[in-house]
Amino acid sequence: MDEFSNMIDAQRTVLQIVNRRFKGNEQLFGLSRKAIERWVVANGRDPRDEISSLLQAISEKLLFLANRSQEQISDEYHSLSSDVEHLTSELAKLAP
Repeated sequence: MDEFSNMIDAQRTVLQIVNRRFKGNEQLFGLSRKAIERWVVANGRDPRDEISSLLQAISEKLLFLANRSQEQISDEYHSLSSDVEHLTSELAKLAP
């Protein structure tokens, strides 16, 4: 259950960073591919810019972690969790 809570906290942190620091026409409501695409279009962002790319990378890693959360905790799981933390820090650095 702790891993699930960590994933939810990671998602919440990313959403807070984006919605507090990157003002636009619409807030980011989730980290699915479609939610990120909608946010990019609604706010006139380049889908290939660094922020959009970081969001997609975080999304993909969190999806993988969600699918692994019921399995035995592995080195790969811990590595991906660290990657998410690093990418979130990078996102926060880009924020004005």
